Amino acid sequence: MRAYFLAIVLTLGSGFAAQAANIPGSAVMLRALDKVTATTQDFTVEIGETLEYGSLSVDAVHCEKRPPEELPETFAFLKIRDTKLDGKGEESEEVETVFSGWMFASRPALSALDHGVYDIWVIGCKTPEVKLPDFDQ
Repeated sequence: MRAYFLAIVLTLGSGFAAQAANIPGSAVMLRALDKVTATTQDFTVEIGETLEYGSLSVDAVHCEKRPPEELPETFAFLKIRDTKLDGKGEESEEVETVFSGWMFASRPALSALDHGVYDIWVIGCKTPEVKLPDFDQ
């Protein structure tokens, strides 16, 4: 009994809540807005692949989501580059990194792409299906 009580005290006194590990994804789901035409489009980009959207190149580096028992959150690390035009409508050699960092699905304004023509935000992360134990057997 004394060992049981000591285990409870140590668990409660540690200050750490048990948390499940995040689930890494195989692809990030993005929504893109073209502010000129006011149209949106959804994309699924495999991790390690690049999405070409207008003058932007979006590299999907990593995405994760919290497990079902945690508060819902999806986040992705993206690198976004913008190919500049030469003033005559032709692409120039100049490419500028306009965003590199984490984007959060639940808080798109927290870490957003700041671009005059396009908005890109994370809407999901494709993860393996979580198999729950079958307690009926």
